[in-house]
Amino acid sequence: MMKYSYDEVIHIIENTRRFGNLTGLEVSKQMLEQLGNPQSGIPFVHVAGTNGKGSTTAFLCKILEQAGQKVGMFTSPHLITFEERIRINGTYISKEDVTRLGNMLLEMQFDVSPTMFDYCLAMAVLYFKEQDCDIMVMETGIGGRYDSTNALGVPEAAIITKIGFDHMAVLGNTLEEIAGEKAGIIKAGSLVVSNMQQNSVREVLLENYRKANDLEENVEFANFHEVSQEDLHYAGSIPMRMSTGYQIENAATAILAARALFAKWQEEGHWDISAEKQEEYIRAGVSETFWKGRMEIINEHPFFMIDGAHNSHGVRALASSLKELYPGEKFHFIMGVMADKDYEEMIDVLLPLAVDFVTVTPESNRALQSKDLAKCIEKKGVRARYVENMEEVIRPLLPQKNISVLSKQEGEKTISLMGSWHKTIAFGSLYFIGAIEAMLEKNNK
Repeated sequence: MMKYSYDEVIHIIENTRRFGNLTGLEVSKQMLEQLGNPQSGIPFVHVAGTNGKGSTTAFLCKILEQAGQKVGMFTSPHLITFEERIRINGTYISKEDVTRLGNMLLEMQFDVSPTMFDYCLAMAVLYFKEQDCDIMVMETGIGGRYDSTNALGVPEAAIITKIGFDHMAVLGNTLEEIAGEKAGIIKAGSLVVSNMQQNSVREVLLENYRKANDLEENVEFANFHEVSQEDLHYAGSIPMRMSTGYQIENAATAILAARALFAKWQEEGHWDISAEKQEEYIRAGVSETFWKGRMEIINEHPFFMIDGAHNSHGVRALASSLKELYPGEKFHFIMGVMADKDYEEMIDVLLPLAVDFVTVTPESNRALQSKDLAKCIEKKGVRARYVENMEEVIRPLLPQKNISVLSKQEGEKTISLMGSWHKTIAFGSLYFIGAIEAMLEKNNK
C-alpha cells in the first residue's frame, strides 16, 4: 500500500542531498545492485558534455522512435514538472507511476544514502524495464566518470556534446580536465560520437578512447566518430521545428550517432533496413524534434525567445546563433543566473548585441540577486534595471489569447517595460526558463 502521495514523494526526493560523501557512481551502483540490476538487458546510449546534452538526446530519441524503437529517455533537470525527466517515445511517465515507484524506492533500506539524482535514475531504469523499452538514452547529470549514470555499465554508444567551462569546482579548472571527466563514459567496445571540439579537448577524448580499448597510438580508431562540416551541412538541410543556429550542431551529433548505431546493428544482424529507409528515419526524426527552452520562440508580436544558456559556453552559442539568424540586430536581454556561474563572462559575450538588460532572481537559494546582477552590467557601460517580480516583465511578452497582434495599449505597455521594439531574449538558469514555461502553460490554459 502506498504510503506517500505524489506531492509527498516529489517533496522528499527533491529535498534529499544534492551531493553526497560517495560519488554518484558508487551510490547508484549499490542501489541498482540492491534492485537486481534492472538495467541489465536494456541497451543504452550514454550522453555527456557541457552544453547540448538535452537537445542531442531529444534528436536521437526521435530518430530511433521513427525507426520503430521503444525509446526510454532520461534527462535533467526538469523545467516544469518532475515527469519531464522520464519519457518513453516522448510521453512523460505518469504521476501514478512516479508515486508508485517513488514509494517503493523510499521504503527500501539502501546501504548508501541516495541523492535526488540517484532516486531519479533508479526510477527511470525501473520504469523503462517495466515498459519493455528497446533502448534507453541516458543523459549524465554532472561530469561522466563519477556520475550516477556511469553505474549503468557499457553503452552501445557514448556521445560527447560540446565541452566548455562549467561546474569547475567538481570537474576541474581547465578544458582538458573537464574533458577527461566527461570522457569517463567511454568504455571498451562502445561506439564514440563527438561533436566538434577544440583540438585539446579532442586529444583528451581520443586518448581516453585509446586507453579504454587498449589500442596503440597508430591504430585507426574505427569506432570513434566526429562531426564534420559535411555533417553540419546535411543537418542544416533538414527543416526543424526548433530555431536553427547551434541546434544544427546538436542535430548533426545525433544524426552521426544514429548512423553509427544503424551500421552496428546491421553488422550484428539485428535488423536489415535499407540506407534509404534509414535516411528517411533520420530526416523525419530531426524535423519533428522539439526541446523546450532551447532557442524557443514564445511569441512573434512582440518577438520573445527563451534559451537555457546558463554558462559562458552556452551564451557564446546563443550569441553566434542570434548573429546568424538576425544579422545586424540588437536585442533586449532578460537575464537570471546562479551566483556560482561565470556570469561576468556571459555578460561580456552579449554586450555587443545588447540594447539593454533586465535582470531577475531565479527561484533558487543559489541564485544571484537581480539587483547585484544589474549593478554588474551597468559597470560595463550598458543600461540595466532589475525587477523583484519576473512576471512584471515576462507577462506582457507572452502570447495574448485571441489576439494575433498586440493592441496599441498592450504594445505601449511592452515598450515601457523593454524600451523599444527590439527582439527580446530571456536566458540563463533553467530554473528561470522553467518559470517562464510554467507561466506560458498557465497562460495557455
